[in-house]
Amino acid sequence: MVRRLSALDQSPIAAGSTGGEALRRSIDLARHVEALGYHRYWVAEHHGTPMLACASPEALIGPIASATSRLRVGSGGVMLPHYSPLKVAETFSMLSALYPHRIDLGLGRAPGSDPLTAFALQRDRRQPSPDDFPDQLAELLDLYGGRVPVPADTRPRLPADTRPRSLPGGAEHPDVWLLGSSPQSGIWAAALGLPYAFADFINPIDGVSIVSRYRDELSTRNAKLRTQNPENPEDATPNALPLIVCAWALCADTDDEAERLGASARMAFAKMLQGQSIPVPPVDEAVRFLAANGAVSDAIVRRRRWIVGSPSTVRAGLASLADAYGAEEMMIVTITYDHDARRRSYELIARAFGLA
Repeated sequence: MVRRLSALDQSPIAAGSTGGEALRRSIDLARHVEALGYHRYWVAEHHGTPMLACASPEALIGPIASATSRLRVGSGGVMLPHYSPLKVAETFSMLSALYPHRIDLGLGRAPGSDPLTAFALQRDRRQPSPDDFPDQLAELLDLYGGRVPVPADTRPRLPADTRPRSLPGGAEHPDVWLLGSSPQSGIWAAALGLPYAFADFINPIDGVSIVSRYRDELSTRNAKLRTQNPENPEDATPNALPLIVCAWALCADTDDEAERLGASARMAFAKMLQGQSIPVPPVDEAVRFLAANGAVSDAIVRRRRWIVGSPSTVRAGLASLADAYGAEEMMIVTITYDHDARRRSYELIARAFGLA
């Protein structure tokens, strides 16, 4: 049963507009969904693309949190391999101090870009960056004072004499989530006792089994911790950690109108798969493109899950997906050419689920 709705914003840039306009529209949409009763608002990280404006979630989280009052605001997510764990910990410590109990730090491993752009993001380009995401993650959690219940020799952290004395936010810190769309991300989340946000809109085929394995391994981990420390069983993370499932959805007054509006995102995605990233195209142009490229359109539909339609259609699709995952919180990502259509989509979904 869906108890919470949240939003993932990729800050889409419509053809003919600018990145600045896209970012201001993100702030506007955050205000809008807060008024509609959405629970949290996460912003994504993408680099080197004319389609998506937010390359730095932490730069957008502050303005969004300042423009809202209740909404939890966070990253969906920070691509940790690009950064120093200490820098990320300090940044989100500052945000948590400014907006207590409202900041989420969603962490991901994907580059959020093509390989050349990912290489350009490296500070040291003499060789490829090491694939040490688990070490980075453990170091970051350690900076927040968290316990990492895995062998120290496989998860090195900062030596005691080099660890910073304090973080700028003091006792305030974000809620840390692990994001993912693969089995490995679920394994890491379970091993570290972290809540998990699964991107069904990226991997709809294997999602249910990945989340099921995450829950099983989290339960096994906690049982082991309780056995090792029977005097303090509360040290073990509860088995029922929060789970978010993120789905792509677009709602309009009718099924036909929603399908028409969704053509813009489908064309943009088709171009991306062909190695040509473009701003989000106008609806009429996208409809013509998809009509002339039926095979491409069909491949897009098969590769991703698109929940598109009227309020009753989208509600049924999201509720069915939540039931399949056993998730109480659905996070919705929507891309349209027209900003008002995106606002309207979130509004119709909120009404369909009876949000206050």
